[in-house]
Amino acid sequence: MCRIFVSADPDSYDSRTRSVRLHGVVTSLRLENLYWQVLEEIARRDGLGVVQLIERLYDELVAERGAVGNFSSFLRVSALRYESLIAQGRLPRDASIPIGSLDADEVLRGLPESGPVRTNVSASLSPTPARRPRRSARGIIPPLR
Repeated sequence: MCRIFVSADPDSYDSRTRSVRLHGVVTSLRLENLYWQVLEEIARRDGLGVVQLIERLYDELVAERGAVGNFSSFLRVSALRYESLIAQGRLPRDASIPIGSLDADEVLRGLPESGPVRTNVSASLSPTPARRPRRSARGIIPPLR
């Protein structure tokens, strides 16, 4: 099993930092090269540059969630979600079909409202149930991680 992963091109997991301007504010984003490649593919599908895609994702995230926490992590998850949706047949593999032309509701139909998109996950690998919060004299203590 490990050989499948360790035989990856080391360049794919080297990271690269790009400075991007989001609404006049310059910020740095550090991602592994493989993530940059996936984001570039997503951008190309819709005739955008990667910075334009990042600006659009940022704007849509703010509009949907109201705040942005770790934006680099969001971009990594977006890249993995893109690949997962293709693997599930929910997004066409044909890169000439713009993602913006697809009906998002149709692509996402039947998926959980939130949480990871999973493909071929064995039932034995199901997540561990969340622990109940402990109580103290001062209130609830968050569960240990």
